[in-house]
Amino acid sequence: MLKFGQHVIKQSCVFWESRLCFAFVNIKPVLPGHILVSPKRIEPSFTSLTPEETVDIFKGVQQLGSLLKSHYNTKSLTLTIQDGVDAGQSVHHVHIHLLPRQPGDFANNDDIYGEIDRVDSRTNEIRSEMDMESEAQIYRELVKEMGMTSL
Repeated sequence: MLKFGQHVIKQSCVFWESRLCFAFVNIKPVLPGHILVSPKRIEPSFTSLTPEETVDIFKGVQQLGSLLKSHYNTKSLTLTIQDGVDAGQSVHHVHIHLLPRQPGDFANNDDIYGEIDRVDSRTNEIRSEMDMESEAQIYRELVKEMGMTSL
């Protein structure tokens, strides 16, 4: 069981871990494959991460981005960090959104950022635990197949 700000993330929804970071499925994804990567240490600000955490999280994001591109048969990803309330951060724990992109998934490409904010603010549209666990299991198998380091 890992903490994500004030939330508890069940191990069944986590599909990759390093010594300092973890990746988990999103309870309110904007697009299929929308995942989150976060340091294990609860830290609200990206600029307050240690150098080791910064390297670790971006190495994970790079590997997981390759996994998502392959699995969703795409050449593009959106990566975003909302660092602070004024940037739209809704959970006060550093996290990077990874979203596999497809041609035309948004009429205006930058609309994705407003959609992330809109989805984060919804409280009644969350996925079932079973759906999240199923998606995490698929990614867990892909992590293993790709030989990615995970605890």
